[in-house]
Amino acid sequence: MRWALLWVLALSALAFALMGADKRRARAGHRRIPERVLFAAAILGGSPGAIAGMWAFRHKTRHWYFRYGLPALLAAQLALAAWAAGLPA
Repeated sequence: MRWALLWVLALSALAFALMGADKRRARAGHRRIPERVLFAAAILGGSPGAIAGMWAFRHKTRHWYFRYGLPALLAAQLALAAWAAGLPA
C-alpha cells in the first residue's frame, strides 16, 4: 500500500510539473508538450496532480477531454483502488 501511495505522489508531482511546463511553453511560444504525454502521466497514476496542475495554471481547462476526462479518470482509478483493496461498494 505504501508503494502505491508513493507511486501516485511521484506521478502526481510529475503531472503537475508537466502542466506547468506546458503552460510556460505555450506562453513563450515554444514547442509544446504533447497532450498524449500529459494524459499518459495521468493514466499512470498522476491524475490528482494533473487535475491540480490544470486548475493551478489554468491550463487545458477549455478542452472538454481534459476538463471532464481527467476527473473521470481519477474516479475510475479510485474505484479500481477501492476494489483492489477489497473495500465494500
